[in-house]
Amino acid sequence: MRDRRGLGLTVAAGRLELLDQSRLPHVEQWLAIETVGAMLEAIQTLRVRGAPLIAIAAALMVAVRAEAGDDRDTLIEAIEILRSARPTAVNLSNAMDVLRRSMIGSDWRRALVEAADDLADDDVALCNAMGEHGAALIAGGERILTHCNTGGLATAGIGTAVGVIRRAHEQGKGISVWVDETRPLLQGGRLTAWELAALGVPYTLITDNMAAALMARGEVDRVIVGADRIAVNGDVANKIGTYGLAVAAHYHGIPFAVAAPHTTLDPACASGADIEIEQRAADEVRGVSGSAGDLCWAPTDAPVANPAFDVTPAALITHWILDAGVFDRAAVAADALREAAQRA
Repeated sequence: MRDRRGLGLTVAAGRLELLDQSRLPHVEQWLAIETVGAMLEAIQTLRVRGAPLIAIAAALMVAVRAEAGDDRDTLIEAIEILRSARPTAVNLSNAMDVLRRSMIGSDWRRALVEAADDLADDDVALCNAMGEHGAALIAGGERILTHCNTGGLATAGIGTAVGVIRRAHEQGKGISVWVDETRPLLQGGRLTAWELAALGVPYTLITDNMAAALMARGEVDRVIVGADRIAVNGDVANKIGTYGLAVAAHYHGIPFAVAAPHTTLDPACASGADIEIEQRAADEVRGVSGSAGDLCWAPTDAPVANPAFDVTPAALITHWILDAGVFDRAAVAADALREAAQRA
């Protein structure tokens, strides 16, 4: 395996480590991940998260086990276990498909490791391409609102939506960012704020329910979010709360963009109605856990609904920012996303 160092994942001398995102921003702890079970736990507990990075981390874990000498049947079982770790993000399933296809020849072990390495390298390149395409949409001085975490902690590269923001900042456009804290797990407050501070991007943290009021006061010029799965009709599954932002942006006439690599496109998914939405643990809503300790603010037996994602219909999206370019509603209506997925 090739050595690599990203914001949330490193590989050195065949050893895979993850930055434990559940402990950020106050504790930066790296975890050595040596088994498929450890990777499964890291994905499901959000020690590693973000649709692209989950896929890369899982692929590299299988490559680690291949280099360690696991036999073909054991590795195929590992691929299927990891494929089911989180159901909504299609990048993970796509990456596992790539690994399975690599194992057909006599030199399958080398081919599998190379496929995993290539997936990680490709994600870096895809992020760079998205950043350039998306930054071209942004005018000087824009105030951009974003949701959840879509930067280097969510990808192997500079990120999706935050990658676009980073590029615009690096181009000297004088932007500033509204960061939704992103209930219930606070990925915006814990992770995006941490990343933007390190990048020197001016930002202000807000609670999720402040966004519409800011739009009404004319203080938001653009919304840019990421995606976990994009249907061929342009419907997008993303972190819960994205749909509400899209409704508010549409009402106020604010451009709403989704930034994602082609690995997030699902050519087998006709619309958002076909996307499985992950349901997570009730305790995530009843309180909060983290490096500062646990706090429960609701009755311990309070009934809870906790869908991790919602679906935003294409009619509310202004731009889809992909590594292949920027697509508007007319292009998406003309099947541009299906064509982009097939070209990839």
